[in-house]
Amino acid sequence: MPGIQELLVILLIVIIIFGASKLPQLGKGLGEGIKNFKKGLKPDAEDAGSESPPQEKAGD
Repeated sequence: MPGIQELLVILLIVIIIFGASKLPQLGKGLGEGIKNFKKGLKPDAEDAGSESPPQEKAGD
């Protein structure tokens, strides 16, 4: 696990590359990406259970 000094160097490089004004947008995009990735890994058991088979009409 990286120490404090390594994290500070990485943060400094990120600030130099992207600029301080872009950091909140970068963090938001990264957070949304991780959330969507985790959502995609979950099984679709919840979605399949809520769907009901197509209903047949009695009049046909």
